[in-house]
Amino acid sequence: MSLLYDSHCHLDAVEFDPDREQVLARARAAGVTRQLLPAVDRESWSKIRALCAADPGLRPAYGLHPMFLDRHQPGDLDALADWLGRERPAAVGECGLDFFVEGLDPDAQRNYFQRQLGLAREFDLPVVLHARRAVDEVIASLRRVGGLRGVVHSWSGSEEQARQLFGLGFHLGIGGPVTFERAQRLRRTVATMPIEWLLLETDAPDQPDAAHRGERNEPGRLPNVLAVVAQLRGQAPEDVAAATRANAERLFG
Repeated sequence: MSLLYDSHCHLDAVEFDPDREQVLARARAAGVTRQLLPAVDRESWSKIRALCAADPGLRPAYGLHPMFLDRHQPGDLDALADWLGRERPAAVGECGLDFFVEGLDPDAQRNYFQRQLGLAREFDLPVVLHARRAVDEVIASLRRVGGLRGVVHSWSGSEEQARQLFGLGFHLGIGGPVTFERAQRLRRTVATMPIEWLLLETDAPDQPDAAHRGERNEPGRLPNVLAVVAQLRGQAPEDVAAATRANAERLFG
C-alpha cells in the first residue's frame, strides 16, 4: 500500500464531529498516514491543537482564512503571532485572497493576508495559501515579502502562474478537481509540472472527487486523486505517492 500525505484536510470541521474517529480509521486503512490540518479562524486553533496532540499523524497550521472575514477581529493577528511563537506549528494558514465570493472586503482581506505573510517570514514557517481569482495578486504579494515557501492549495491557475510559483519556492496542492475530465487546464499542468512541487490533498470535507460528487469528502479518498495524477503523468502510483509524501514532509517538517 502506498503511504500518502494529505496536505490539506479540515478534519476539525463540524461535518466530522459525529464520526471523526471512524473517518481517521478509514484514512489510515487507505494508506493516508499523515495529514495537515489548516485553521480557518481563531476559534478553530484550540480544536486543531487538541486533535494533533492526540494523533502523531496530524500536523497543525494556524491562520485566518479570507472567506471568514466576519469571524475575524484585528486583535486576532496579535493572538496569532503569540500562538505561532508558543505552538511552533507546521505552517501558517490557511490564509490568502478570495475575489470570487461576493461581499468580502478586498482591502480587509489584504490586511489580514499581508500580516500573515509577515508572520510566516518572522517565524520561518511555510504558508498555506488560498487564492481564488487572485493568483496574480498573491504572487505579487509573495514577491514583495520575499523569503517565503509554502503551497497554493486547490490549484486552479495557469501554467505560467504555476511556473512563477515554482520559482518562488511554492508547491501546488492538487485534489478532487483533477479527477473531473472537464478540468483540462489543471490536468495539463499536473501532467507536466516538476514533481518536486506537487502535493496531494483532499480539502475534506469539501471538493470530493468525481466518483463522490455531492458527498462529504474524506481523507481516505486521497488514493482516488493519486490514481488520476499518476495516470496523467504516466508514472506508477507508488512513485507519485512517495514523491509527494517526501515533498510534504520536507515542507512541513
